[in-house]
Amino acid sequence: MNQKAVGYGLLIARVVLGIIMLAHGIQKWMGIEGVVGMFQDMIGLPGFLAYIIAAIELIGGLALIVGLKVRIASILIGIIMIGAIVIVKIPMVGFFGNGQMAGWEYDLSLLALAVLLSLSGSDLFSIDGMKTSETN
Repeated sequence: MNQKAVGYGLLIARVVLGIIMLAHGIQKWMGIEGVVGMFQDMIGLPGFLAYIIAAIELIGGLALIVGLKVRIASILIGIIMIGAIVIVKIPMVGFFGNGQMAGWEYDLSLLALAVLLSLSGSDLFSIDGMKTSETN
């Protein structure tokens, strides 16, 4: 297996997932009161979870982009994706969506990226990788 190609593939996965999660985190923070209301009224979850999820998406997205604590950020994002699929998407819209909300195929692909990065990490062009090379 070409380890250099694998490293670049993991880099792409890490940065893409980071950008997506950062964008979703920013979007949630920009309308956090509405997100809190949606959590409480539509989903039946405590409103404070909206703040936690928005923070994980924002901070976790940034962490993935710069390559800091990739495995931890990926695990947290994976947990969010499982929750989104099981609590929101499957009961409300199904796999392909309902015309108003996307289905859970998108969330499943983000979950797959998070699992990949949780298992493998991604040190290429990352803060974690720089720390590793300094200690060697």
